[in-house]
Amino acid sequence: MTQISTKLVQQLRQKTSVGIMDCKKALQENNSDLIKAEEWLRKKGLAKAVAIANRLSTEGLVESYIHNGSRVGVLIEVNCETDFVARNEKFQTLVRDIAMQIAAYQNIEYVKVADIPLEVVTKEKEIEMGRDDIANKPEAVKEKIVQGRIEKRLKEMSLMDQPFLLDSSNTVEDVIKQHIALLGENIQVRRFVRFVLGEDIKTAG
Repeated sequence: MTQISTKLVQQLRQKTSVGIMDCKKALQENNSDLIKAEEWLRKKGLAKAVAIANRLSTEGLVESYIHNGSRVGVLIEVNCETDFVARNEKFQTLVRDIAMQIAAYQNIEYVKVADIPLEVVTKEKEIEMGRDDIANKPEAVKEKIVQGRIEKRLKEMSLMDQPFLLDSSNTVEDVIKQHIALLGENIQVRRFVRFVLGEDIKTAG
């Protein structure tokens, strides 16, 4: 993969206000061409979505999804700004697709990485620091390896960082931003619960 300079990423971010990772991806997809990368972001709807993302969203849907066999179910709340968009077929399809995604990915526990409690992050770090494969490595090297593993693990737990089930070239966050640009309203996944048949039932005896 082509190495992208930090300076170029910052320049694109200043022009579009889009996040660092999206800017980096845009530059990688367009061979570090700043103009083409900006156009790519606009086509994806990411640049427009940023301008909308902080607006208040109090309408939306509570949707349920039951996976085949009725052994896994999801209840999710996704917010938008108006009842008009909440009744829009594209918005409703998006909500159902996200619910299906949560049912399919058993590691998803939080909407985004920022929602993961500090105690969970600390526990994951303790587990990784104790692994045998890094026990004899220098402390600085060990820290770097653990940091990389922790970042990967936290993303696995985050809905927004998952490859979208119906189009793995985009993350769930990318697809939501595309719908923000398409529908012209802020869209936020507020909360979800995943139910697995028999989960946490203690065995008698």
